[in-house]
Amino acid sequence: MPLFWGSLSQLVNLVFQVCIFLVVARALISWVGPAPYHPLVRFLCRATDPVLDRLRRLLPLQFGGIDLTPVALLLALYLLKDLLLNLIAQLARG
Repeated sequence: MPLFWGSLSQLVNLVFQVCIFLVVARALISWVGPAPYHPLVRFLCRATDPVLDRLRRLLPLQFGGIDLTPVALLLALYLLKDLLLNLIAQLARG
């Protein structure tokens, strides 16, 4: 794989890994119920809530106080990451 395609593939992978980490951290933080004014909690909420709120409107995945929206978002992120990485690999092959 030429340098450009390899670098692009690594960049896409890194961006998705960071997004996945943020969603997992947000889900874990929501279980603990931390102080809402803590800077880390505020950052995680600002980074993930816009996407999670849209997804909650499209797919009501809240059952008995358990919100499965982050799981759906993680699944979508993994699928999109694999799709993009496969597309980049096909483009690199020519």
